[in-house]
Parts: sequence; C-alpha cells; structure tokens
Amino acid sequence: MNTPTRKAGAPLWAALADYKSILISVGCFTALINILMLVPSIYMLQVYDRVLSSQNETTLWMLTLMVVGFFIFIGVLEAIRSFIVIRVGSQLEQGFNRRVYRAAFERNVRQGDGHAGQALNDLTQVRQFVTGPALFAFFDAPWFPIYLGVMFLFNVWLGVMACAGALLLIVLAILNERLTHAPLIEASTYQQQSSHLAGSHLHNAESIQAMGMLDALRQRWFSLHTKFLGLQNKASDTSAVITAMSKALRLCLQSLVLGLGALLVIEGQVTPGMMIAGSILMGRVLSPIDQLIAVWKQWSGAHEAYKRLDGLLREFPEPPTPMDLPAPTGRLGVEQLSAGPPGKRVATLQQVSFSLNAGEVLGVLGTSGSGKSTLAKVLVGVWPTLAGTVRLDGADLHQWDRAALGPHIGYLPQNIELLRGSIAENIARFAELDGLKVVEAARQAGVHELILRLPQGYDTRLGEDGGDLSGGQKQRIALARALYGGPSLIVLDEPNSNLDTSGEAALAQAIAQMKAQGRTVVLVTHRSAALAQADKLLVLSEGRMQAFGPAREVMQALSQAQEQAQRQVPAVAVAGSTGA
Repeated sequence: MNTPTRKAGAPLWAALADYKSILISVGCFTALINILMLVPSIYMLQVYDRVLSSQNETTLWMLTLMVVGFFIFIGVLEAIRSFIVIRVGSQLEQGFNRRVYRAAFERNVRQGDGHAGQALNDLTQVRQFVTGPALFAFFDAPWFPIYLGVMFLFNVWLGVMACAGALLLIVLAILNERLTHAPLIEASTYQQQSSHLAGSHLHNAESIQAMGMLDALRQRWFSLHTKFLGLQNKASDTSAVITAMSKALRLCLQSLVLGLGALLVIEGQVTPGMMIAGSILMGRVLSPIDQLIAVWKQWSGAHEAYKRLDGLLREFPEPPTPMDLPAPTGRLGVEQLSAGPPGKRVATLQQVSFSLNAGEVLGVLGTSGSGKSTLAKVLVGVWPTLAGTVRLDGADLHQWDRAALGPHIGYLPQNIELLRGSIAENIARFAELDGLKVVEAARQAGVHELILRLPQGYDTRLGEDGGDLSGGQKQRIALARALYGGPSLIVLDEPNSNLDTSGEAALAQAIAQMKAQGRTVVLVTHRSAALAQADKLLVLSEGRMQAFGPAREVMQALSQAQEQAQRQVPAVAVAGSTGA
C-alpha cells in the first residue's frame, strides 16, 4: 500500500479517497462473506428436508464437510478483511500524525489554544474506528436485503414479518441517534475543558499547594467534570435503553418467525427446513441493524473527532516549502509593527519601527505591560503580527523555513521552559548531540562549571520545567541553549531576572562575546547594568515607541526627563500649599 497523497480541500477525506481501491476490495470481501453467511440456512434446510426424510448418512456427512469448509473460508476472509483495514488505519495515522502534530502546534502558538494534545487523540480515535468492529457493522448493514429476499422466496408472510422487524429496528436506531447526538457533543466539550483544567492545575501544583488553593480549584474542575459525567450518563442511559429494546425485539422476532413458520408448515405452505432456515435468516436480517445501534456511540465520537481534525487541517494546511535562503547575518528591520497575544485582536504593541545592523546590541526598556515581551516573541516568530513586518536580512521572517531558520535564532523567554531530557539535550535543542558545541555554549553562558558540579554533569536528567534546578540555574542553562550553535539573532527576555551577582557578570561577559562575534542581540531588561554593552536603546511606553537611538543619547534624554519630572514635583507641591 502506498502512503496517501496530500490533496486540497478536506485532507482526511482526500486521504481516504486514495485508498478507494483498497476499500472497494474490503467491500467485495464483505459481499462474499455475507453471501456465504447463507450457508447455515441452506445447511439446515437440506438437513430437515432431505437428510431426515431420506435417512441418508452419506448426504449428511457431505453436507457437513461442505459447511465446515465454507465456515473456514469465511474465517479466512474475515481475517484478511481485518488485516487490510488495520493497515489502512495504521498508514492513515502515520501519514497524518506529523501533519496533525504540526497543525496543533501551530494553532497553540498562534491562538493560545491549550488543547493541542486533543488533536492527536482525535486522530487515534478515527484510526481505532477505521480498524475496529464498528466499521464492519457499517459494511455489513447494506447486505441485509439479501437475507430478506431469500425469506420472501420461502414465503411472503415470512418476508413481511422480517420487513416489519427491520423497520422497527431502523426506527430505534434513528431514535437512538436523535436522542444521544446533542448530549454526546456537549459532553465531549466539557470533557476537553475539564482535562485541560486538570492539566493546568497539575502544572502549577507547587503554587496551588503553598497557597491552599487546591480545594477551590478542585471544586472548579469537579463542576466541569460533573457536567461531563451527567451528559455522558444521560446519553449512555438512553442508548442502553434503546439497545436493550432492540435486542429484546430481535430475540422476540426470531421466536415469532419460528412460530409463524410452524403455522405455515401446518398449512402446508412451507417445509420444516424452510421454517428453521427462516428463523436463522431472521437473525441475519436484524443483526446488522442491531450492531449499528450498539456501535452508534463510537460512530458519533469518531465523526466529531473527524470534524475537529478536518477543521484543524483546513485552518492550518501544510505550508509550501519555501526556497532556501542564505544563512542570515543578523540584520534586523521592524516596520510599523503591531502585535498582541495569539487569538486576540487587541494590540499590546503598536506602530513600532526600528532597524539594527548585524552585530549590534539593542536594549529594550519600559515599564511592566509596555509590550517588551510581546516584541521579543514577535521578533523570533513565536507570536504573529497584526500589522507590519519583521525582516531578517531583508526577508520577511515568515518567508523563512522555520526548521532552517531555527538554528540561526537564539531565544531566552521570560518564563523559562526546559524540557524533559538531559541538560546536554536541552542545550543542544534536542538535535543531534555535538558535545563540543554544547560545552562551548555552556562556557559562553558561564554555566559550564555549574553543570560539572551536578551529580551526573551534562547527563543530568531534567523533569518537566527543569526539575530540581533553581531559577538561576534554569535561566543560565536556557541562556546556553539560546547561544548554542552561534545563532545570528539572539533575543533575551529578562535574562537576569533570576541571576545573582556572578550570574549577572557571566551574562555581561556573554553579551560582550556575542557582540565581538558579530551577532545581533536584543536584550529586554529592567536593570540598567545589563545595558553596558548596548549600542542602541528602545524605550516602550504603553505599547508605543517612546524613544529609539544610540544608547548614550537615549540614556541622556531619559535622565534629563527624569530630572525635569523630579523638579516639577516640589513645584506642584508648593503651588498646592499656596492655594490652600
């Protein structure tokens, strides 16, 4: 089997269309299996009408051998059919899991959606439906008219009873779908919300424990989870009642058709063999419909998962592979930039423009909430722009292939994010491990000696968010990760927020080395001591650019503005007392 090709439109549907010939083969196997399922009825018909009347043991042996052979053949066909759909489902997931992972990641970055893991669960749910018994119920259902037709051949009244039973079960199936569809969709929504909330609480377990927030947050989670359980129980109860009714109806009809057959035998309209065969065929007529009712919940869940996946892949299609661009030198240009948090149209950064030559160091100053972190995230492509452009070596940042650009970007976020793995793997960005580059980056960040003092050195395993490391240790290791491989553009967001005096000195030395090596550095900080190496300063106020220029001139202008503000305070106070 070939991997499905990628098509425009509905991606999953297009992928299934690529397996059209294979699915047709599954349909042919299903048709042959359902035709062969007439064998038990024919066997009973021959035994009652021919063997018992003739007392011929040879005929019985031959018929028995034939029916056993047919059942073995049916078993082989069932196994082959299962093998085919299992491999189709597996290839479908393998062909889409990378694409779904990328799309879910992209949505999480651009919209701040915390349900990224749900997309992979949806893909697994679709695969399980395709490879499970629920799909076979849909394949088998269209073939029940064959058994219905044979019953009409036996006797019209047997066929009428079978039709009436099938219609009753179809009505129950439609009723089951109508009554359970809405509760199941709503329950799925609450289930996603409660899972996301529980994950968020576990992620912040230390703060919750320290400040006694557990009971209140657990109650909030339990409220959502209770709604989910209530709606799911409602749908399950309804489905259970209808399933029980359909099962009871099916058993009742199989007995009633036997009684009707006996009456027809007494009247001489059918043979005893037809009576027994009719009872068996009644089970074959009703069984597929009964199976559909039983698996409807799985179908509903798979259908909703498919719709979510289809919407995700339509919204975030596989991007075309951009042309390779030369390695950037670090020349940065920002043109009329406006940006804000993902998923929101409110700009926390408005109309910001500046440019940097390769090898320059820019210090970004401003009060809390002035848009400094927003600028840092936009410069490295983490947050999208609402307006304007960020250019690296003259090319729009989004024209670069992210995988190709990544090694040329160094980023230290304000909230340190170390991942599960060794310290060396984190510094190397989980790429192929180059020990010399890892040590070089650690030395440049001034963290090499600190790492060597750990029990397992660079092989020390970290848990989520850095495990047992202190805030300063995590920040310095994250700085080493930002410096790994000698990136051209390095953006540091509050890199000294957790550092002690030695850490501050190591940071200053690292910035001096980066500047000497011709790398462009954007340094967001509140501490003026870290700005000693800055060539230019950018001052932000309420999301707008207040000042930009050479560091000395901007610092002098800020100092003069501060002195003028201080002189105005006593004057205002004197004027106020005179007025009093």
